[in-house]
Amino acid sequence: CKILRCNSEYVAATLNLRGPDRNAAFCSALRSYAHCTRKTARTCRGDLAYHSAVHGIEDLMIQNNCSKEGPVSPPRPRPPAPNHHQGLESLDICNYEKSFLYKHGQPPSYQHCAAFGDPHIRTFHDDFHTCRVEGSWPLLDNDYLFVQATSSPVAKGSNATVTSKLTIIFKNMKECVDQKVYQAEIDNLPAAFEDGSVNGGERPGGSSLAIREHTPGRHVEIRAEYIGTTIAVRQAGRQLSFSIRAAEEVARAFTEEQDLQLCVGGCPRSQRISRSKCCQGRMAAETARALCKEMLPVEDVYFQSCVFDVATSGDANFTMAAHGALEDARVFLPNAEKLHIFQ
Repeated sequence: CKILRCNSEYVAATLNLRGPDRNAAFCSALRSYAHCTRKTARTCRGDLAYHSAVHGIEDLMIQNNCSKEGPVSPPRPRPPAPNHHQGLESLDICNYEKSFLYKHGQPPSYQHCAAFGDPHIRTFHDDFHTCRVEGSWPLLDNDYLFVQATSSPVAKGSNATVTSKLTIIFKNMKECVDQKVYQAEIDNLPAAFEDGSVNGGERPGGSSLAIREHTPGRHVEIRAEYIGTTIAVRQAGRQLSFSIRAAEEVARAFTEEQDLQLCVGGCPRSQRISRSKCCQGRMAAETARALCKEMLPVEDVYFQSCVFDVATSGDANFTMAAHGALEDARVFLPNAEKLHIFQ
């Protein structure tokens, strides 16, 4: 995929535009850029930098009233090495935020999803479901990430389930990272990928994917700067939880065939549980409410989920699961006003 060459040629063509003909020259450079990306379309189809460039060109052509037909920039001699590197650096291909800002003149939009407790799913669209979903279900399945949660019953004979295993696959991205797989199970929350590494491998952008352990065996954070994404995996009591902050462009990069993603569509209707049935559990609802109130003073869906989980399982550790999910949301949510959901 030669998208880097298209990017650097565009940077070189627009670096020193001045004077009354600036707009016409800028439009010519954009048309050249578009022509270059079309030539790379076949080999770059799965490349995030390619898709960013295509969208960026469309936006810039609209903003500058450029017509799609017209003269293109003459091929320019490559600038001397220092400037060439400077151009590439300003378009750091393995730093999504910098690259997006450079192309669009504004930071990217982000979305948040979480799965915790019984499991409760907060989708990218701020819908909130409590689910049965026993067995393995995809939370995410797009061009860059695959995340699968495996659930087991919280107690023998119970309808309620908890996440007992998480599998996260960071898909291969040519310039930046090798494919990396992260797996967590109850009582085994490693601070490394399956192959023992703690970053994206030997490629130039390998450090744009990294694992950090916050609390040994309890809280791990994975930063994927090359796709503008951060993931938190936690264990509280006998269950795992998952939270993600993903660039909107990354969260939406999937086809119609990849339609089952709990983070996108929530739980299928047949798998949803009403939280109002919480009070048939192993602990009195009033006791559960008192325990949850200590950790979660606002009576929102995180509080309701906590009461449901503690009452159903009889395990006070579930207060920590809801509290951890709320803390992740506080850090990950682009809009703090959306932190609390009331149903």
